[in-house]
Amino acid sequence: MKIAIAQFNPTIGDLVGNAAAIEAAATEAAQQGTTLLLTPELSLCGYPPRDLLLDPSFVDATQTVLQQLATRLPTQLHVLVGTVHRNQENVAQGGKPLFNSIVHLYDGQIQHYFHKHLLPTYDVFDEDRYFAAGNKSNVLDLKEGKIGVTICEDLWNNSDFWGKRAYAIDPVAELMSYNVDLIINLSASPFCVGKQELREAMLCHHAQQYHCPLIYANQVGGNDDLIFDGRSVAVNRQGEVVGRATGFAPDLLFLSYEAHDLLPSRIEDPVTDINAEIWSALVLGVRDYAQKCGFNQAVLGLSGGIDSSLVAAIAAAALGPENVLGALMPSPYSSDHSIQDAEDLAKNLGIPTTQLAIAEAMQTYDQILAPVFAGTEPGVAEENIQARIRGNLLMAIANKFGRLLISTGNKSEMAVGYCTLYGDMNGGLAAIADVPKTRVYKLCRWLNTNTPTELGGTGTIIPESVLIKPPSAELKPGQVDQDSLPPYEVLDDILYRYVDNHQSNQQIIAAGHPAAIVDRIIQMVKRAEFKRRQAPPGLKITDRAFGTGWRMPIAARTTHPQSSSSATFPLEIPHIDK
Repeated sequence: MKIAIAQFNPTIGDLVGNAAAIEAAATEAAQQGTTLLLTPELSLCGYPPRDLLLDPSFVDATQTVLQQLATRLPTQLHVLVGTVHRNQENVAQGGKPLFNSIVHLYDGQIQHYFHKHLLPTYDVFDEDRYFAAGNKSNVLDLKEGKIGVTICEDLWNNSDFWGKRAYAIDPVAELMSYNVDLIINLSASPFCVGKQELREAMLCHHAQQYHCPLIYANQVGGNDDLIFDGRSVAVNRQGEVVGRATGFAPDLLFLSYEAHDLLPSRIEDPVTDINAEIWSALVLGVRDYAQKCGFNQAVLGLSGGIDSSLVAAIAAAALGPENVLGALMPSPYSSDHSIQDAEDLAKNLGIPTTQLAIAEAMQTYDQILAPVFAGTEPGVAEENIQARIRGNLLMAIANKFGRLLISTGNKSEMAVGYCTLYGDMNGGLAAIADVPKTRVYKLCRWLNTNTPTELGGTGTIIPESVLIKPPSAELKPGQVDQDSLPPYEVLDDILYRYVDNHQSNQQIIAAGHPAAIVDRIIQMVKRAEFKRRQAPPGLKITDRAFGTGWRMPIAARTTHPQSSSSATFPLEIPHIDK
């Protein structure tokens, strides 16, 4: 039996467009003599559809388009399509109205529905909000063999692999009691750094444990803050990878199933460099966010700093250099080298620039505010006005010419609030909001020695002077970030322990960080929540991002004991301009 995985990039809600993509893959698969075509979880409506599922007319439309799709597919090809299906069983008794389902299409008809059993409700997932859990084992019985059908999370509850069980049932173990010959898993599994290695280890463990081959079909593409990396994979009975689709791009992977096992097929090389993995994810995320929102051009502020340099490179790779405008907005405090660094970067990337000096606007604000600010000393408020002037100029360009404004703040700054609302936080997308500052430097150094083909494939991208100069907001003479923050190596380690690993103050202090700094950083994270709530969507690349999976209160007060020591840098800190 020949099996194909249609690893494609759906647009959420575009039922007609997604159906057309499935039909195109089915046509090609049929031409290659394929028996069974697999598509990802919720492939018809795209994942995650979120509250579109609360609209009955949308749910009705999925069924209509599904039935139309069934009649257009090659008649002798079995196709599995991800969709939603109404729950007719216990909704009257308070059950959820929908199932997250896989539908079997064959010979112009809907043949079977298979429902997802395990509904994740953690991090970015909220499936219990919409779906009822399936309660019947999903077996697709073809003449070539019995196939166990699982949907994403159904595969992730192997207690032997994890050492524990998150759910009461294990759908894979239940399927094995039906003596299935092959297990398939249709997924929409979001990307985070290192996740593919974990996926493949888990898949291989399943195959070895049950001596059963397994196929994992994953969605690819960016949807809002989530990035799906594809990298669909096939594993034989011995737990060996025998097929792997490309990463971060659509693919159609063909597999051969004979004598109760999967034969070696095309195996794309795994991406083992973390920087290469993050780069591919961010470029895909920016490209899809822009295109799916109707943008083909972008604008961003170029300060000559490391963050805006990286974002400019990502945008140029995602949209084409000619479609990215870099705006230089010097103030009286901007250094000559910063302007030169920004111009050199733009030249390296081949992106156009414009220069808008803000000195006169600063003077105008000073004059307007003089009666209100009389008797006070200049401080953070005046510094942040500079950021807001720049943010207004960037938004004006975005509005005038229909460009997507990409903000350039990194995760370290977003965590502690080292950013300005309605200033450098302005934008439709925050490209590196989940990239810590120390990783920004690593990505830029990697970029200079591994120039992607989208950027020409050779040559230095980030000027060396950008890599070696101290980070600075340049909002007053001689200012550097470390006036307000500890060194980024220290800050990022504290943030990683607190944000990503949920360590307490005491645990972080025990790891070797001064109590005063730890306490103050954690205070900053908590007090900056109101800023993050108003930030543009940020592309997720880590396990714990400030996005849909981060659900912290704004108006809150912790009452557990805290260290009484005080930090040596101020709580109220200015923004860092990009």
